[in-house]
Amino acid sequence: MVSLTRATTEMANLAAQLAAMLQACIKRSGGPKPSRAHAKAAHARVLAAGLAADTFLLNRLVELYSLSGLPCHALRAFRALPHPNVGLYAKAMEVLDLMQESGFEPNEVTYSNMLASCIKARDVPSARAMLEKISKPSATTWNTLLSGYYQEERHQDTIELFRRMQHQNVQPDRTTLALILSSCSRLGILELGKQVHSASVRLLLHNDMFVANGLVDMYSKCGQVAIAQIIFNRMTQRDVVCWNSIISGLAIHSLNEEAFDFFKQMRENGMFPTESSYASMINSCARLSSIPQGRQMHAQVLKDGYDQNVYVGSALIDMYAKCGNMDDARLFFDRMIAKNIVAWNEMIHGYAQNGFGEKAVELFEYMLTTKQKPDSVTFIAVLTGCSHAGLVDEAIAFFNSMEGNYGITPLVEHYTCLIDALGRAGRFVEVEAVIGKMPYKDDPIVWEVLLAACVVHHNAELGECAAKHLFRLDPKNPSPYVLLSNIYASLGRHGDASAVRALMSSRGVVKDRGYSWVDHKDGARAFMVADDLGTNVGQSTMFSESEDTSGIAEVHCDETCAG
Repeated sequence: MVSLTRATTEMANLAAQLAAMLQACIKRSGGPKPSRAHAKAAHARVLAAGLAADTFLLNRLVELYSLSGLPCHALRAFRALPHPNVGLYAKAMEVLDLMQESGFEPNEVTYSNMLASCIKARDVPSARAMLEKISKPSATTWNTLLSGYYQEERHQDTIELFRRMQHQNVQPDRTTLALILSSCSRLGILELGKQVHSASVRLLLHNDMFVANGLVDMYSKCGQVAIAQIIFNRMTQRDVVCWNSIISGLAIHSLNEEAFDFFKQMRENGMFPTESSYASMINSCARLSSIPQGRQMHAQVLKDGYDQNVYVGSALIDMYAKCGNMDDARLFFDRMIAKNIVAWNEMIHGYAQNGFGEKAVELFEYMLTTKQKPDSVTFIAVLTGCSHAGLVDEAIAFFNSMEGNYGITPLVEHYTCLIDALGRAGRFVEVEAVIGKMPYKDDPIVWEVLLAACVVHHNAELGECAAKHLFRLDPKNPSPYVLLSNIYASLGRHGDASAVRALMSSRGVVKDRGYSWVDHKDGARAFMVADDLGTNVGQSTMFSESEDTSGIAEVHCDETCAG
């Protein structure tokens, strides 16, 4: 232990001596700029001392090389920095400009190094400008810029750059294919993903684990889960990323039992779940509304130490909220040491969806007292809570604060929530004022929400307006015909109601039969309108007319469009 401490102290002293030497070189007064030879010699001493990864020394080397007129060397040192200093990056850019102004045109190696440095500093536009200065960029250079676009989540730009790379006949490698497959996955572009798959086979890269992971992820996210499973089963090597991709794909497409099966296989194969694994499985529990499975997953999260991971924590809050257990959701939320905006949004939205609008507003107002700023999703959640709880004035105030106080432009979802709140309260004059100002007049959801409010309050005039918009936007949707007919019928305007039904018939619009389902001891059973209750439903008889049905706990109906 003593020798280790002594060695650490000696290394620290050596680093301090080298830092002083570099600083002396930077401030050398023997000429207009430090000597290139001195800069290279100083770098050699840093390497010989085994301190090539020391952040402070690398910063000094970047500055020294820049002042010495060696931008390529400066950029190489900059690229070695684990956390680049933006000021030094700007200095390197200034040196590059100075070289060009002095008549010294940088070569392609300089531009390639500069491109990589731009990406490290997250300056993608400048990196793209560097690419334009290189006559024949290598696959590595293309990949560097592609990775920059991908890191900034500019997936469409990533794909467009890849197409340009193809037009210049640059052969992609495993990194290229994996990046493009990931962008296809994020955008849900199946056709391009298939083309990349074909290219990987042609280049004999389809069995590469890096590429195969991308293929599994792309096919599963694009809904081709069967193909993803085939590729997964053919892989000779699988890492945790691959397991997460197939589990996530199954969970996203509500193949929840299959997701649980793969999660079990993953653990049996010695793979330890990550935050992505747990988040996917918790989301599956939420979709199944399964509190027992959710609690089991929660226990495993606690055991593996992911309970304070905000990604997993947000999924747990969402799961408890979707299962209607807001007490456990709040208990877990309060115990989270670090809360990101997703966790706040899930908690506020959970209150709103479970009929606790006042608590949603209360939590939102408490959030505003913390350092956490709301985003557009936060306002959707709190406006939903206001709508469901009848807090109309609060909804108006929150909506009006979005742009003025937080710089958030209201989306169609925000307008829909506000119109829903006003419509439920029968404040149709204000509804018309909101609709007159909103830029989303071609969104059918807005008009559906308004039409539903008109049915409740028997507002034929505004109901006609909403229905006409829906006839234009979605002519085959039977709901506006039936709802408008119901408004007329409620007002005793049976001739108008019949006319709407006739119009519906003449346009060939057919209303789907309503259906209901019951929670039975053997599971949920569904039956359609006009079904004989003694008829076989789902290959099993529900109950006969003579049976005592008093033990059925709950009956759910989905006949909102019934005339």
